[in-house]
Amino acid sequence: MKYLNPIKRRNLLKTIAGSTFGTLALADLSNFLKLGSTERVEEKPAKKPILMKVGCQHGGTSKENLEYLARHGVFNIDGGAPKFIEGVGWDLEDSLRQKEACEKYGISIDAYHLPLSSAGIDKISTPNIMLGKSPQRDREIEMIQQMIEVAGKTGVHLLLYNTIILPILRTGRTVDSKRGNAAYSTWNYEEAVKRNEPNFIDQVVDIDEMYDRITYFLDRVLPVAEEYNVKLGNHIADPPAPVGYRGITRWNSPDVFAGIKRFAQLYDSPSHGFNLCLGSAAEGLKDPKTEIIPIIEWVGKRNQIFNIHLRNIKGGWNNFQEVYPDNGDMDFVEVVRALRDVGFSGMLMPDHTPHHDDPASHLQGHAFAFGYNIALIQAVGREV
Repeated sequence: MKYLNPIKRRNLLKTIAGSTFGTLALADLSNFLKLGSTERVEEKPAKKPILMKVGCQHGGTSKENLEYLARHGVFNIDGGAPKFIEGVGWDLEDSLRQKEACEKYGISIDAYHLPLSSAGIDKISTPNIMLGKSPQRDREIEMIQQMIEVAGKTGVHLLLYNTIILPILRTGRTVDSKRGNAAYSTWNYEEAVKRNEPNFIDQVVDIDEMYDRITYFLDRVLPVAEEYNVKLGNHIADPPAPVGYRGITRWNSPDVFAGIKRFAQLYDSPSHGFNLCLGSAAEGLKDPKTEIIPIIEWVGKRNQIFNIHLRNIKGGWNNFQEVYPDNGDMDFVEVVRALRDVGFSGMLMPDHTPHHDDPASHLQGHAFAFGYNIALIQAVGREV
């Protein structure tokens, strides 16, 4: 293409400026002519929408808790669970009542927790699923199927769960005098080994057996989840631990990213994904600040991030403390940008906030985290 020389371009623009097109045509033609010159008009990139919202998984649907959440700008929650009917599952009528109670405050129940929690198999109502004991586990799986149906009929399209045998592992608390003597939940593997605790159960469960039990469960519940348009989000085992610790190899150990990839690729189903706890994932990394972003990008591009626990730590593999969101090793501004860029649209919720002696410690920790998360979402949402 031949470029107009500068003099001819100026004369042409003057002619048009004096014509009936006036100023409106001048600007557009000027930009057109620049495209044919060495000057290029750079288009601004489209602003990426931020779709996530602040959520909460604590407190249930009591009037006191719903008012507490509404006061702090939290309008999306994991409601815990409806009333449990022994041998059956969840009470649909109670689930609908909980939904109605929330709607009075403009709050939406976006998720429930299945009775497969981080408390460990000795404290849940469906222990045989991960113990691999039949026919007991088949009866428990039938209850889980019924719970999925209840959730779908209630309009709750996300159920969160854990596939663990060992519970959450911690060795104590670390007090931070610079943060008002807040106590950080702490895990130190060397300290744990010194305690010489026995195997957790009367079995040794290796990684292949762990995945056999997971797939036995998911083979039977994922079709029901797909039928009722319900997503199942698995939580990272907390923390990832060395192979065979207390007789159990966790599904995401010892390489947490490799474990996440293996679990993610078990099924090609819109109902199969993660309650991606960033704190627990970071606990399996040597450098959480740099290593957490590739995990978010990989899982997010597969559309398998269903929920986020935004929890920060100091440290990493085999030695860490759970701290406030603003004083850990991960950069949560970068984390929320990464979540925005992969189109995450679920809840961003606090988890395991630090403790102290004040009776209102739990509420205070979450109130701080709610405000922090809201500010993160607003700030990143205003970026181009």
